[in-house]
Amino acid sequence: MRISARADYAVRAVLELAVQQDDRPVKAEDVATVQDIPHKFLEGILGDLRRGGIVESRRGGGGGYRLAREASAITVADVIRAVDGPIVSVRGERPTGLVYTGTAGPLLPLWVALRANVRRILEGVTIADLAAGTLPDPVRELAAEPAAWENPRAARPGGGNRPV
Repeated sequence: MRISARADYAVRAVLELAVQQDDRPVKAEDVATVQDIPHKFLEGILGDLRRGGIVESRRGGGGGYRLAREASAITVADVIRAVDGPIVSVRGERPTGLVYTGTAGPLLPLWVALRANVRRILEGVTIADLAAGTLPDPVRELAAEPAAWENPRAARPGGGNRPV
């Protein structure tokens, strides 16, 4: 699984809206500047987030963007789905839509389990968690494991430098 630049920028933008917004909308230019996101790219992302029900917008001089609901009701998974679609796919398809036969049969439950694990993490973290600088215990525990920060391929001879 890869987190696209679009998904990374979307989560950062929504997080920025959560910490900046009070009673007035936040301008896209302000979010782009603070988060170092290309403004034009961010405008497209904010459009997807608006269509996905994550943010709402207001036009005009006092316009900008704000969260469409409480930060505690928006998960990281919600944001990623709004801009990238399904969180885990195989060749662009949801794992549950695949069919494998013969020796490849065990791949289907593997991909489904991978999707379940990724969803468990991303659906378990809200924008409010991130805005408060806290992560749920299961996420903190996983991130605290030293192996989580290592690239196993880089440790092997000829392993290359591809991310894992």
